[in-house]
Amino acid sequence: MAWSARESLRHRPLVGKLSGQKEQARGSRELNFSVAAVLPAGGSGERMGSATPKQFCRLMQRPLLSLTLEALEKVHWIKEIVVVVSQQNFELMNSIIDQYGHSRTTVVVGGLTRHQSIFNGLKEFVKNQPSQLWLEKPEVVIVHDAVRPFVEEDILYRVASAAKDHGAAGAIRPLVSTVVATSPEGYLNHSLERAKYRASEMPQAFRFDAIYRAYEQCTDYDFEHGTECLHLVLQYCGISAKLIEGPSDLWKVTYKRDLYAAESIVKESLSKSVCIITGIQEEPIQLGILLQEVLQLVMKVDLLKWSLRKESCCFQAISSGLHYNFIYINVNNFKILEEIVQLVEAIENVKLSALYPVVITVVRMNDKEASSSCIQMNDFTRIKHLAKEANRKNILIYSLLINYTQRISTGLEGKEEDCCTFIPNICIFCVPYLQKYTIFISQIVCNFLLRNTPLNFHIPSFHNQIQV
Repeated sequence: MAWSARESLRHRPLVGKLSGQKEQARGSRELNFSVAAVLPAGGSGERMGSATPKQFCRLMQRPLLSLTLEALEKVHWIKEIVVVVSQQNFELMNSIIDQYGHSRTTVVVGGLTRHQSIFNGLKEFVKNQPSQLWLEKPEVVIVHDAVRPFVEEDILYRVASAAKDHGAAGAIRPLVSTVVATSPEGYLNHSLERAKYRASEMPQAFRFDAIYRAYEQCTDYDFEHGTECLHLVLQYCGISAKLIEGPSDLWKVTYKRDLYAAESIVKESLSKSVCIITGIQEEPIQLGILLQEVLQLVMKVDLLKWSLRKESCCFQAISSGLHYNFIYINVNNFKILEEIVQLVEAIENVKLSALYPVVITVVRMNDKEASSSCIQMNDFTRIKHLAKEANRKNILIYSLLINYTQRISTGLEGKEEDCCTFIPNICIFCVPYLQKYTIFISQIVCNFLLRNTPLNFHIPSFHNQIQV
């Protein structure tokens, strides 16, 4: 029983197209042979201690398995991906690949053990029934764990290339702890010299015919108790796998604490780029340039002028799917709420927030001499309401109000007293000399981008900590 994402292509959201654009931007390597992947995902996750199997536990409101699929789909030369799940999770998996646009994924029902599930996945490539959508048999197949979401193209490329040349290949890592053997009574029997041994990791890759032939010869004992695919091709095909030292990010989510570590990695990754959008006035452009100079020391920064025309750079930046963080800067603009609504709608329309939470930091520069406090508080109320509504759509809105005066140009900045006020969702502070506070503003923005600040937050006054 199998279900292919292609069966619902007409109903698929735009996220698949966005992923395709990212693949073209990032995928630079080519292989002269066909490659597919099989992900066994039928485990119950007993060590996780959760009622939900770990591959379906959520990170940033998204199933862990979906993150692993995204990592594989970024690699353009992996043509097909087969995910093998238990019968009870078959429909759930179908809904996940449809929701998150995994356009190259086919779902297959697995067996009672890991090896039986992998074999079921491989069988999907040798079916040739005109009445069904069938997959073309690849020359090389990659086997990877569904709960290792941080696999990169480099290690996938190296194991696939080595498998083509040698028949089989797998990633390895140095042992972290010494391995010991115990006696039946629970005493130390002997220990292994750690420097001579390595931990077998994923991904692994095989010539398809070799791994398929090995599984055809497996005994019931192999299917029941075996765990190492590389050993099967050695035992039944006489192929000694090429072992390749892998990076440290091949680790597997096994325990509940690993979910927190994985979420931190995802948040850090999402905070590595930001798109600054400014109004057309001189002040927001100036602040945008200053913020760009500071932020580009730690992340990739694009600076664009506000426009949502389809041919504009601003709209292209949103629809490309390369940014999940936006800083919108404007000054004394009574249409600011309308423009924020348009930005939220544009993000919704391209399904950007379907993948990860999107952060919008609204930086409003307010000339205290040109607007009243009544107008300011009215804007606060509206932005807070909009932030509450956007949060349901996986879009986080924060607002930063900068009060300033035109006396900056007169050299009277030293006569203006610094002050700050904080209310939920809104951060307000008065600055007499904007340039000197750019680093501080960037620190607030970076905290938002890490997605560690709840929508209703409180920050103590920092007035006494600032030196002009």
